Amino acid sequence: MHKTRLHGKAPDGAPGAISHAFAYELFSAVAFNGTRKRIFGRLVELAEVTAGDEVLDIGCGPGYLTSLAADAASPGGHAVGVDVSEPMIAQAQRTRANAHCSFQLGKAEALDQADASFDVVVSSLAVHHIPAEARAAAFAEMFRVLRPGGRVLIADFLPPKGKLGRRLVGATAGETMRDNPVERIAPMLADAGFEIRSTTQVSWFLHCVRADKPGAAE
Repeated sequence: MHKTRLHGKAPDGAPGAISHAFAYELFSAVAFNGTRKRIFGRLVELAEVTAGDEVLDIGCGPGYLTSLAADAASPGGHAVGVDVSEPMIAQAQRTRANAHCSFQLGKAEALDQADASFDVVVSSLAVHHIPAEARAAAFAEMFRVLRPGGRVLIADFLPPKGKLGRRLVGATAGETMRDNPVERIAPMLADAGFEIRSTTQVSWFLHCVRADKPGAAE
């Protein structure tokens, strides 16, 4: 599916937003070819989500990772997904919202959540949608909303190295994904104050960075 067909018309002030939520959901299900639960379940494991955790999923899209994190945080915990796209939030609320999983509009670089209100922050395939000039602010916001000792897990698209693969990604998903600078995620997290714990590749296309906010968990 061509990027412009998938993204639709982005709202003002949110150039990376994806408007075609249902199409995105279908595209994801097909693209993962039956491996989506295993791959995103691995992200929840890397983030070490456990019962009782309060989890924030930034750039949640239709809420697939949010719902898995909510399941892992139960009983006693809760997961909140935020996304800048109204259609994505509407799709997530319609299909995945429940007593321990909720969704709301929000920008990664200007979160509405209170200081030190989460144990875990996760984000998958979303950082490359945040405008480059806003990414440092987004990582600073992740740091702000985490409690001392809290954990962050960022997973984003790892572009292929070969010319043919890069050409295909550029033609189907656009230059942003083809040239996605995932190697900058860890340094930007460190600049925001995080302690980097690990860098992991999940499947062939996800570059994952796990980091902690210094301090003892309360």
